[in-house]
Amino acid sequence: MGVKASEYIPQDKMRDLIDDDNLLLLVISRFGIHFGFGDSTIDEVCRDNGVDCSTFLAVANLIAGKNYTGYSVSLPSLIDYLKRAHTYFSDFILPTIRRKLIEAINCNDVNDVAFLILKFYDDYTIEVENHMSYENDTIFKYVEKLMHGLPTGKFNISKYSVSHDNGSQKLKELKDIVIRHYRQPNNDLLNSALYDIINCENDLISHSEIEERLFVPAVMKLEKSAVGMDISHGGVSETRTDASVAILSDREKDIIKCVAKGMSNKEIADALFLSIHTVTTHRRNITAKLQIHSPAGLTIYAIINNLIDIAEVNLQ
Repeated sequence: MGVKASEYIPQDKMRDLIDDDNLLLLVISRFGIHFGFGDSTIDEVCRDNGVDCSTFLAVANLIAGKNYTGYSVSLPSLIDYLKRAHTYFSDFILPTIRRKLIEAINCNDVNDVAFLILKFYDDYTIEVENHMSYENDTIFKYVEKLMHGLPTGKFNISKYSVSHDNGSQKLKELKDIVIRHYRQPNNDLLNSALYDIINCENDLISHSEIEERLFVPAVMKLEKSAVGMDISHGGVSETRTDASVAILSDREKDIIKCVAKGMSNKEIADALFLSIHTVTTHRRNITAKLQIHSPAGLTIYAIINNLIDIAEVNLQ
């Protein structure tokens, strides 16, 4: 977390942004920005590198835990960023972690726990690569067609968002398995691998937040504004509601509306005169009924099923 209290703005120096939060080095890299920018401002560096400054600031502020809602998002710029992030995961950090694991553990005995750890990791890597290939080959191409006014079939971004998984949970499980159950006298190599796993886990969480909080809302906005296209983009009228709405109680619908407006559990509790525990219980029941886990997914669900008007949702 950075030490600069306020959000980053175009007039800030790019080098100060890195000093404030060195995790933003990855953001700079994934936007294709070259180092050697001296004392140039964020706006100047973005302009020199052909990067949309507003999109850069939205991502940087989100990653740093600052206010990002005042910056519009360019989908072409954000898609380029996400594609570079995918390349970093699949071509660099995941293979690097695997090499370190092989050096750190003894995989000679196929019955040994070390072999199982490596197999767990390999299976996980395949899942991540398949997920990112799906985003590259299906999601991004769908958005690019949408931007150019080309036919997109019955697909819409909600089909992606409600099932979106950041992939970090399995890395956490692997880390916990190694720490709790794998005994080894010299832990230096293993510590290095675990450190990379922890960083990758956090990076995947941040990556998922960018997709859910910036990418998906921007695509929803594009879908909404497309000529002759309704919110579902599949020939379904905006006035149609899903059968799942009938299984929700009135209170659960109220809570979904609040979630779609970006309210925290405490804010929901205060607004509806409930305890935070009651709100948490309701949200658990909503998840069980709808199988939608993320706030972004619930927001899309609420809009599609007319629980809330899209104008009430902050799509920046």
